[in-house]
Amino acid sequence: MKFVEAQRIQNLPPYLFARIEQAIAEKKARGVDVISLGIGDPDLPTPGHVIEEAVKALHDPANHQYPSTAGMLAYRQAVADWYARRFGVTLDPEREVVSLIGSKEGIAHLPWCYVDPGDVVLVPDPGYPVYSQGTILAGGEPYYLPLTADNGFLPDLAAVPDEVAKRAKVMFLNYPNNPTGAVASKEFFAEVVAFAREYGILVCHDAAYTEIAFDGYRPPSFLEVPGAKDVGIEFHSVSKTYNMTGWRAGWAVGNADAVQALGRLKSNLDSGIFQAVQYAAAAALNGPQEGVAELCAIYRERRDLVIDTLNGLGWRLEKPRATFYIWAPVPPGHTSASFAELVLEKAGVVITPGTGYGARGEGYFRISLTLPAPRLAEAMERMRTCIDRVAF
Repeated sequence: MKFVEAQRIQNLPPYLFARIEQAIAEKKARGVDVISLGIGDPDLPTPGHVIEEAVKALHDPANHQYPSTAGMLAYRQAVADWYARRFGVTLDPEREVVSLIGSKEGIAHLPWCYVDPGDVVLVPDPGYPVYSQGTILAGGEPYYLPLTADNGFLPDLAAVPDEVAKRAKVMFLNYPNNPTGAVASKEFFAEVVAFAREYGILVCHDAAYTEIAFDGYRPPSFLEVPGAKDVGIEFHSVSKTYNMTGWRAGWAVGNADAVQALGRLKSNLDSGIFQAVQYAAAAALNGPQEGVAELCAIYRERRDLVIDTLNGLGWRLEKPRATFYIWAPVPPGHTSASFAELVLEKAGVVITPGTGYGARGEGYFRISLTLPAPRLAEAMERMRTCIDRVAF
């Protein structure tokens, strides 16, 4: 029997990384040793003291029951304390922090809190696909904000038509940025606050990569800017900072009304983070942070390897100051898809075509640095031997 999918599902494109995983599986079935530089999933282990805290919590029967949807107060307090230490931002753990089963879940659910069918959501292009997909599922209309190299991959807010801005309910931002690796200043965030205040827009800043930064750079939180808490919330998690992607522990913080609305929605849809995981995440936030600097040093070494290899082939790339991604233009004569296909066929290496992040991603590809150095070096050598020197 064939069942007709709801229109909201028909409107969704296939999820980018599901397609990548399928391509990898097909190659491996043919005996190809595939090296994937596609998905940004840290390869290094979760810190030992975090695992020990999780094991301890697992043995406590009190943690075997339903958790609080909003999250244990101890977990939310750990988030608030971390924000105070890291960014100088004061948060009320009871009203301005809500736990998430990974930040992706909260990002996808947020439009359901504020977007009615036909409402506009401002979405960066290129950008993390969940911003637009969550909007579509809520019945909203994504309006894409072009991120271009000429503007440092920042949206030009002055270019948003007045009639669009007046219809917009939510705006997604993400700095340090996935996929471009771009960073944003407090001055830019101040412009965002003024824009949001003028049009009554809720700003949703995805700050997942603030701790993956290099060469002395310390990315700011959107909430550091005066007035930001009046107009926005910020999403973050322990995933990238502490190599905990599989643990699914994140949070949204900031504007109390928006945080409470998201918590109210979640209370009707899920049962919160497993408490043993909350204890582990709190241990990550409250515990020693030296491992984060060590992690960034490893990513910096990998970044330099990839950039130096590509520049040796004719690219003219600057080294990104944050994230574990390299965003690079495809060689002349190629589309994003054709170049990704060429690299997969000739080198057995998976790179992500820029179009997976939106129409403005055409002409680019993304490399993830979440692979051990020897394997990453092998991928670079394969690319070096199968790609002719390019001229841009």
